[in-house]
Amino acid sequence: MGLGRIYRNYFKNNMFMRILLIFTIIAILTIVILSYLMFSSLSQSIVEKELNNQKAAMENVSRYLDQRYQSVENIARDMYRNEMLFSNISFLMEHPYSQYVQHRMDQFFNETNNNSTDPLQYFQQVMDENGDIRNIMLYSSEKQFLSVFKPNKQYKQLTTDMTHSYIPDVMAMDYKGITAPNYWIRKAADQWAPELYAIRVPINNRQLKNAGQFLVYLDSGGITDALTSYKDSFKGDIAVLSADGKVLYDSEGKYYGKTYPYMDVTDSLYDGGNTRPAEVSSRMYINKLTSADNGYVVIGAVPKKDVEASYSGIRKTIITISGICILFAIFFPAFFVINFANRTNRIIRITRKVKNGDLSARIDNPGEDELGQISRSFNDMLDELNLYIERVYKAEIKQKQTELVALQARINPHFLYNTLEVIRMRAISQGAKDVGEMIYSLSVLFKSLVKQKKIYTLKDELEACRLYLELFRIRYKEKFSYTIDSDPALQGKSVMRLSLQPLIENYIVHGIQTNRDDNHLDIRVREEGDMLVAVITDNGKGITPERLAEIHEELGKPEESGEMFGLRSVHSRLQFLYGPTYGVEIDSRPGVGTVVTVRYPNREGTDAEDV
Repeated sequence: MGLGRIYRNYFKNNMFMRILLIFTIIAILTIVILSYLMFSSLSQSIVEKELNNQKAAMENVSRYLDQRYQSVENIARDMYRNEMLFSNISFLMEHPYSQYVQHRMDQFFNETNNNSTDPLQYFQQVMDENGDIRNIMLYSSEKQFLSVFKPNKQYKQLTTDMTHSYIPDVMAMDYKGITAPNYWIRKAADQWAPELYAIRVPINNRQLKNAGQFLVYLDSGGITDALTSYKDSFKGDIAVLSADGKVLYDSEGKYYGKTYPYMDVTDSLYDGGNTRPAEVSSRMYINKLTSADNGYVVIGAVPKKDVEASYSGIRKTIITISGICILFAIFFPAFFVINFANRTNRIIRITRKVKNGDLSARIDNPGEDELGQISRSFNDMLDELNLYIERVYKAEIKQKQTELVALQARINPHFLYNTLEVIRMRAISQGAKDVGEMIYSLSVLFKSLVKQKKIYTLKDELEACRLYLELFRIRYKEKFSYTIDSDPALQGKSVMRLSLQPLIENYIVHGIQTNRDDNHLDIRVREEGDMLVAVITDNGKGITPERLAEIHEELGKPEESGEMFGLRSVHSRLQFLYGPTYGVEIDSRPGVGTVVTVRYPNREGTDAEDV
């Protein structure tokens, strides 16, 4: 009931409110959809970035483990290269330690470098050079002896026959690569550190038959060192698992000796040698990298909440921006729609006034849009209607008033010309010929200024300048002279009225020096491409640099300040009519004179406007 009433009161008969409602709904839906798509795209990009950072760290772990496996193989390979060393290692593997000591004593005096051929010294040196090696073990398949080497020259040899130990069974298993340390071997070596992984390499005799196993226990803390450069660039946990799912390394240190909690997810991932795209469990993002050659799996697990924390700020920002956009989408259109509605209501009110007989009413709507055009058309219609009424009822009175104004316009100038001519003739009759000439020049100058011409040319402007200068030539007699030079072909060019005379007047008022006999003003007009250039040169007082800077600053102002009216008037009119390329330029040196350059468009008089 309430919504229906609101619709009838505000929307049913109001076109503008219906437009506003439809536009608002469309704008809000568009903004919400775009915001969702933007957030989805940005969040997915951040998730991919975080997972890629973790992949890079996992690949670094894989490279490190492969390098460690290669280094263990290199140790075994070095044993083969040193024939005497390998002979002693083989003797140690197949005889009790007491016999090995006797064997070493027998050959002691025949060797030149005992340290390089003694297995104990050799393996101690290897452990010194590789700080992450915790144990080196040699197992003899034939004699079932297990030799255990520890740092600081600790060594023991164990007899591991099948009747008393599971170690022969463990060593007989055909596997190599990187694995978790076996419980029975740990027990025999008394090595219970949880953060260990094992690398096992078979040892062959000279006949290339398997003689036993070379086993190395390494501290997985070295993997942490390999991740040092990545610790600030990835989130979550990185773990290394053996082929049977045992934890070889855990960056969080929580799962040593335990079952890895995401085995159900990792088992479902593609078990290949390449990095797969991240799979998503219910709570975690999982990455998996499998090394088929060395038998281990690198797992990366990132909690969703940690990744979501990375783009929570983006979510807030997008929500804030979306809210602001929705407000703008509502209030700005509302402002314009309400404005249009008010303007429409004003038009309706004025039409009702006219309907009631008020023909003086006008719509005040200066806009250039459709409503503005309707308003101006309506006002023009009323103007035409009033004009028609005037033509019908006031034609005769208006005609008489027009004739009277025209008569006054003709009489007043003629009265002034006739009066000046009477004064001139009287001056000549009394012998004042120079006064007569001045009056004549003034009369002709006044006629040229008052006379309205449709086309005003360079010839007209130069003639006005000549008449003005002639007045002062007569006044100052032999102290002042002038020259006007212009190509006759340029006389018909169109120029702006009173564009040179105010500049000449500036010289007469400010530049002429009455104490000199060589005052001179030169006016030259030339053609430069699509420009007409007039140059006015004098040898007057000149302008100081400070005052010249003020003049330039005044000419550059967008509005007149009341100073330098004549110079500013010419410059601003030229730029207003023809553009910034045209105008007045002034240059002066104190005691030398002033040069004023005026630039016009090069136009024929027939195309000129009456300015």
